[in-house]
Amino acid sequence: MGGLGGNGLGASLAERARRLAEGGRDALNRLPGRAAEEPMPSAAAHRTVPSEPPRRPALAKPPVRKAAKDMGIDLAQVPATGSQGQVTQRDLINYAANSQDLGEAKAQDFWVPASHGAGDRIERIPVKGVRKATAKAMVKSAFEAPHVSIFVDVDASRTMEFVKRLKTSPSFEGIKITPLLILAKAVIWATARNPQVNSAWTESEILIKRYINLGIAAATPRGLMVPNIKDAQDLSLKELAIALNSLTKTAREGKSQPGDMTGGTMTITNIGALGIDTGTPIINPGEAAIVAFGTIKQKPWVVDGEVIPRWVTTLGGSFDHRILDGDLSARFMADVAAVMEEPALLLDM
Repeated sequence: MGGLGGNGLGASLAERARRLAEGGRDALNRLPGRAAEEPMPSAAAHRTVPSEPPRRPALAKPPVRKAAKDMGIDLAQVPATGSQGQVTQRDLINYAANSQDLGEAKAQDFWVPASHGAGDRIERIPVKGVRKATAKAMVKSAFEAPHVSIFVDVDASRTMEFVKRLKTSPSFEGIKITPLLILAKAVIWATARNPQVNSAWTESEILIKRYINLGIAAATPRGLMVPNIKDAQDLSLKELAIALNSLTKTAREGKSQPGDMTGGTMTITNIGALGIDTGTPIINPGEAAIVAFGTIKQKPWVVDGEVIPRWVTTLGGSFDHRILDGDLSARFMADVAAVMEEPALLLDM
């Protein structure tokens, strides 16, 4: 009954494709400053027409062929958009995404607005059976602090491009924009897809919270503090940027109020601001998960078999093993990583 720990989430292309199923394939064209002549292939372009004969043999680079084999996909059935008629990695992702059962609820269908009563915004799951036995064993084995930690390296190049465009957008004039903003949105998006990470443990129940008060760990003159943004799921990207700036400024000035520090449901710690690549953060009391955001730096990265410089970061997550098993923790981290790799997914929120 040991927990999943250490390095190497290494989310496969197949898993990323499945998790991207709800992402907007055309959303990237709506990014600020993106040229209209760079359209992404639409979902309709990747539906197989039964009357068309399969195209054999299919052209594709070895990494794409291996990914297709791992995913159980016949490359001859995947419409190709490569310059020489080859199936690209994006073609494979789009094909896999459109082949999935899109039964998962949209993020906006998960959140319950603040106008509802407090009881309507918390889902209660009785703790019993295997879950209760597992929780007891995890607490005992980890000295009553059953953390499971997961790490994933992320190509954040498109996040850096997105941040650059936002900085020059008239809509964000005068607002400080950093990659932390994209991570915060990614965490909100991924939480709606994996609700149990946004929960709390009691001896008799797991309380899944259908709202997110997003905590941001901040170093202050009085020591580490974790003020949180109330109902962060309701904020637009611009509103979240303003809230993040206000929260961190107030905390660093030592002016955070007691109410700012209570009621948190999920926390981000931006250790990258201190030049740290990654870490194993301790979960904030009363929560089930925390994400550590490491520094973003240029590193060699393999893309379609070629080594090129990309902006890379490492995300570290710690999770309460009484509530979350390794596979659910991994799915959550893979979702966060997917948005950091393709922030256009946020436009579909």
